[in-house]
This record gives sequence, structure tokens and C-alpha cells, in this order.
Amino acid sequence: MGNKTKFTVIGAGHGGKAMAAHLGLLGFSTRLYNRSMDHIAAIRELGGIDLVGYEGDKREFGRLEVVTDNIEEALTASDMIMVVVPSSAHAELAKHMAPVLKDGQIILLHPGRTCGAIEVAKVLKDNGCKADVTVAEAETFIYASRSDGPAQARIFRIKEAVPLAALPATRNKEVLDRVHEAYPQFIDGGNVLQTGLNNMGSIFHPALTLLNAGWIETTHGDYQFYIDGVSPSVARVLEVLDRERVTVGSSLGLKTRNAMDWLKLAYDTTGADLYEAIHNQEGYYGIKAPPTLNHRYIFEDVPCSLVPIASLGDRFGVDVRAMDAIISLANIVHRTDYWRRGRTVDKLGFSNLSVSELTAYVNEGIVEE
Repeated sequence: MGNKTKFTVIGAGHGGKAMAAHLGLLGFSTRLYNRSMDHIAAIRELGGIDLVGYEGDKREFGRLEVVTDNIEEALTASDMIMVVVPSSAHAELAKHMAPVLKDGQIILLHPGRTCGAIEVAKVLKDNGCKADVTVAEAETFIYASRSDGPAQARIFRIKEAVPLAALPATRNKEVLDRVHEAYPQFIDGGNVLQTGLNNMGSIFHPALTLLNAGWIETTHGDYQFYIDGVSPSVARVLEVLDRERVTVGSSLGLKTRNAMDWLKLAYDTTGADLYEAIHNQEGYYGIKAPPTLNHRYIFEDVPCSLVPIASLGDRFGVDVRAMDAIISLANIVHRTDYWRRGRTVDKLGFSNLSVSELTAYVNEGIVEE
């Protein structure tokens, strides 16, 4: 393997299996960790993962160096730790990693959602991690993929450009230089506030799920999520949520893409308004709704996307009443308190920071005493 970067992939779901198999195919020393051995027993027995879609429809075998449910074994000798688990699991994972991390390692969240890198860095510090590690996050997941079986994965598409940011941003080049060995698609995303505020899932996923709750429960998701589920009224709610997100970004001195710009950039789709633009996006046709309300579009995207954006809005004087309404609906439907469970500025440790102090932290790692 020479001096090639050594990777550990954390999580053996749809995305983690695809990433681990692909890295193995590319010739990188790759370890795969999952907290439950039952979920990875077949992969361990085979010594890797069968992957389809990387080059056409042929099946190839991505060999793995280690497949384990032991976090210390997973991280030993690893240069880059690729975290591919729901963002709602980031904090708990960071607690387990804290005692075994070593100087020079890079933790890259795929993706961070909103304030993911900030949360992980704080949890590591709070749990006594003394190692000089870099925490970074991707704006979105690089693959469109799925698990085809216990030791099989399929890649539908690899995105051509994915913004990435490190904490602090002065380490962006270091992370990009390292990850580019395997993934030249990653580009400089500014800082982790920029990547976090460009989280489009925060706008589309929770509201679209909750405003169609009756239809989801009645049909078990047997309708077109983005087409049948986005009526003119639902689209107006999405537009207000999106406007609040962009305004929160502006309050932090960030130029954040709005949903219309994002649809144009990602899919070359336009329209007179968001309703028309979504319905003009051919790729949304045929995508079914979640089969249940117990779905990551709520239990992940509310506490790890909507809550931190709304909390930042509250802290810096932005009216986020539409976000508050969607969070309240999620609390009612799931009989929980996502404000308590989510990434608020209090829990992230910067409730007393000014905009300039928060910017200095994410850009340069400067913390005012």
C-alpha cells in the first residue's frame, strides 16, 4: 500500500457499504466498523463487499483489511475516518472514539447536516480527547447508493462536486489534499457554517413528510413524494422555510444558496416558483414517499438540521416561526422534544458568542476566553 492514505469507514448502511467497497476497489487499505457484528458478519466472512455500478453493471469485489465491531481496532493505524451514519448518532459515536483517537487523524462526516463538525469537536473535548485530530464535514453524501444484500452494495451515481469544510477552515487544504487521493470530487466549501447552512434536506425533508402525514400513514408511502406531495400550498411552506434558512445564513455573514438556485445548480431545473421548479425536475418523478413517519426525514433532519438552524436564528435575531412550527409538529407526532435532543447553540457551546467570535472559531479555531 506504500504511503497511501489508510481509511476507516464507520457505518455499514447503504452509504457505508458502498464507500468501503469502492475504497477497497481503488486499492486503499480500508477498515469497516459497525456497532453490531450481526450486520457485518457476512462481510467479515467474505473479507469484503460485492459492488455493482462502479463501472457499468459488472460486479466487482472490494476487499477490506478489517471488518469489526471494536472501535479501537477500527481506528488503529487509520489516517481518515469516514463517518457514514445518521447525524443523530454523531455525538454518541464521538464519545466512543474520544479515548482511542491519535494525533494527525482526520474525521470526515458524510454529511455533517448542520453543525455536525462543531458537535463532534465539542463532544470529543468534553470526553477528554487530547489527540490533535481534525474534524471536517461534507455538505452532502457523495454517492447515490443502496445495499443490495448482506455483503452487496450498488452505486447509482457519484456526485461530481461536493463541498467540504474542516474545523477550523484553515485546515481545509490539509483535508482536501488527503481525501483527493481517493475522491477528487471534493471541493473547498468555505467553513462548517457554510456547509451546514447549505443543507437543503432541512427544508425539503421534515416539512414535506409532516405535511403529508395522513397520506403517508394511509398509503404507507405509496405515492410520489416530491410530485404528489408538493401541492401549491405545501410549496409555499417550503418557500418560507427556505427564506428563513437563507436569512439565518445572512445573519452570520454567509451567502447561502436558496432552493431555486440549488435546483438550478443540481438539476438544471427552473420555474416561476418553487412549486413549478420541483414539478419540472424529472428526477423527482417515481420517487416514493417514506413508508412510515418513523423515518430519518424526521428523527434525523429535525434535531440535526432544523433545530440548529432555528436555534442560530433565535440567537441572532432572525424570525424562524415557520421552522418552529415544523419542529413543534415533529414533537407532537413523535411524542418527544427535539429541542432538548437537538443541536441547539447551548448544547454546541456558543450561546454567548457574537457573530464575529463564532466566525473566528469556525475559520481559525480562535476561542475567546
